[in-house]
Amino acid sequence: MPDSRPQPPPPSPSPSGAADPAPLLLCGARLTDGRAVDVRLCGGRIEAVGTAGSLAAGGAHARVDLGGYLLLPAPVEPHVHADTALSADADGPVSDDPRDVQRRATQAALLQLGHGATALRAHVRVGGVQGLGALAAVLRARRALRGLVELTAVAVPRVLTGTAGADGLAVLRDALKMGASAVGGCPDLDPDPAGHAERVLEIASEYGCPVDLHTDAADPARLSRLAAMAGGLRPGVALSPCGALGRLPREVASRTADRLAAAGVTVVCLPQGGCEGSDRRGTAPVRLLRAAGVRVTAGSGALRDVSNPVGRGDPLEAAYLLASRHGLPPEDAYDAVSASARAALGLPEVRVEAGFPAELLAVRGDRLAGALSLGYSRIVVHAGRVVARTSAVREYRSPAASAEPPLPRQGRGQPL
Repeated sequence: MPDSRPQPPPPSPSPSGAADPAPLLLCGARLTDGRAVDVRLCGGRIEAVGTAGSLAAGGAHARVDLGGYLLLPAPVEPHVHADTALSADADGPVSDDPRDVQRRATQAALLQLGHGATALRAHVRVGGVQGLGALAAVLRARRALRGLVELTAVAVPRVLTGTAGADGLAVLRDALKMGASAVGGCPDLDPDPAGHAERVLEIASEYGCPVDLHTDAADPARLSRLAAMAGGLRPGVALSPCGALGRLPREVASRTADRLAAAGVTVVCLPQGGCEGSDRRGTAPVRLLRAAGVRVTAGSGALRDVSNPVGRGDPLEAAYLLASRHGLPPEDAYDAVSASARAALGLPEVRVEAGFPAELLAVRGDRLAGALSLGYSRIVVHAGRVVARTSAVREYRSPAASAEPPLPRQGRGQPL
């Protein structure tokens, strides 16, 4: 009989071209099924998983003590605006200076990496006044971040139809030649939304790249047309934020969800905040979409820019909001920012099992629900290396603290 168990994806070359990382042993981590394990990493992959204390490090292995930590497949960020990120406090319009864009895009990527996201899909405006300058800056940030985090860019034009659309189409093709890995667009902002989507899908088919469209239209017919046009396109099609679906009558939204599912369209919801081009805040009806068979992922969207002046860029916060506001079990909520998000970005599957990529997040705690609720201390592993570490210590002091020893601290070995 054929083996129906999940198989690890085949090894792929390092995107940075760097030498294989040194072997690493993660000791005493807790898995979501309750087991305490050692995990040995080698060559950017998980080499072995055994009960805690069963795997010897050997002289060539570095050790990381993960006692008190929950070990998870690392999350990814499927939707962030890298060119406008961290610009909310700027005086006047958002700077299009390439050095400033590169600096902010780099800072935003490192912020999200510190939370655990080892891969990011960044949406970048192209055309108009900024031309391809912002994209060039984000691509420079991508090169500077190699070995730390995998950053890819979506080229997002504004208008692709009519007289003005000719320039938009030319810029979009140039963006893909420069290194953008996916084609985006904003049909809601084009005088001809259907024509805009058609142009995007044609170029994506021509270049063999994924599609990632911004849309929040409350018109179910428009979403259904998008689904019909997108059906069968490979690589896949993602739509976000689709918050207007939640404002439609349930039976109408349900029929639209069925069409999205039949077309294989992924919906990227943005529970943490707004997104450029969205007139109203709101999150797509996650449970309705999932019930229809739509792959649902969650991203950050606008990160401290004019559309959303706050934001943490934290995948665990997105999962927490899916659980607390939308009633998803913690496991399903985390899947939306990890396994489902990786699939939407075309990344290899990750499991804490031998043979899978060493893309991991350790969060202080012993249960997933607790980690989503208050997981401050984190250790991030990308391509088999520890690339980020956050340690949090909390102290409690009584009013007479000066005369008495401090109350117990929450920190090493205790969940935060």
